[in-house]
Amino acid sequence: MAEIHPIALDQPPFSRHLGLRIVSATPDEVVAELPVAPELINRNGVLHGGAIMAVADNIGGTAAFLNLAEGEGTTTVESKTNFFRAVPPDTVLRAVAVPLHRGRTTQVWQTTLLLPDGKVAAIVTQTQLTLRPR
Repeated sequence: MAEIHPIALDQPPFSRHLGLRIVSATPDEVVAELPVAPELINRNGVLHGGAIMAVADNIGGTAAFLNLAEGEGTTTVESKTNFFRAVPPDTVLRAVAVPLHRGRTTQVWQTTLLLPDGKVAAIVTQTQLTLRPR
């Protein structure tokens, strides 16, 4: 069975609404899957780009949380998405987030979104700001 950090098990309502499933989660990598449901399809008949970005933001944020001290939080301050391939309906999109930088005040995570055949559908790079208690 894959390792899932307890923080990653407590996903926010939006993540659950999308149907996102955490497959594994450690401070070094978070993996999730999204079944591409009809409600997530755009007018071109493929997964909406906003859904792709939402998945990446959620698991990048989850990964950042796994690297915070007690009482700290995080927020996305920058996100960039490159789209390479359309994601058809009735498939399962796999998302893998890995750290590019884990600093004292910011973390940078890269999430690769993969089609079932392993081809890259998108890559999202995001910067997370560490929020410290006052």
